[in-house]
Amino acid sequence: MGWDAPFMKFPIIETKRLILRNLHSHDSPVIYSYLSKKEVMKYYDREQLSSLKEAEELIDSLLFRYQTRNQIRWGITLKGEKEIIGTCGFHSLEEEHLKGEIGYDLHPAYWRKGIMSEAVRALVEYGFREMNFNRIEALYSPLNYGSKKVLEKNGFKEEGILRKRFFIKGKYMDAVLCAVLQENKRGAL
Repeated sequence: MGWDAPFMKFPIIETKRLILRNLHSHDSPVIYSYLSKKEVMKYYDREQLSSLKEAEELIDSLLFRYQTRNQIRWGITLKGEKEIIGTCGFHSLEEEHLKGEIGYDLHPAYWRKGIMSEAVRALVEYGFREMNFNRIEALYSPLNYGSKKVLEKNGFKEEGILRKRFFIKGKYMDAVLCAVLQENKRGAL
C-alpha cells in the first residue's frame, strides 16, 4: 500500500477481539478516566492528566499530528463496544527511513488480559504490510516489565539502554530501546 494510504483515509484494524479505530473528541472522558491514574502514568513521559480539558487537548493534538502525517494513533475498542479502552499507534515517523516508533496505553481494568499484545501484533503487521516499514522501534522504562513482555511477545529485541533519556516528574529516567525489523517478521506475517 505504501506510506500515503493511511493518511488518505483513516485505517480501521480488526483483530480477533479488538477494533482499532480513529479517535474522536467524545473519547476524551475515557482518556481522562485512565490517563489521570498514577499507576497508568508511572512510566509515561508526561504527567498524569489533571482535567478533562487536558484530555480534549491531547486528542486534538493527536488528530493534528495525524493530519500533518507525523503520527497515527488508534483508539482500542473491544468488538461490539463503542467506548475505547486504550490507544496505540506510531509516532516519530520517518518516511525516508521507513521507520516508526510504537506507543500505547491501556485502562488498568484491561491489564494482563493479552489485549495490548494483540493490539501491538496488529500494529506491527499493519506497519510492515501497509506502510512498508523496515523498522519499528519502541522505548520503555527498564522498570516497566509489562511493556517489556508485550514487546518481546511481538518480536522486539532489546538494542540498548538510553541513559537518562527522559526528564520525567523531576528526575532523569533511562529508556530501553528495542526494535523489530521487517526481515525478522516477514515469515511470521
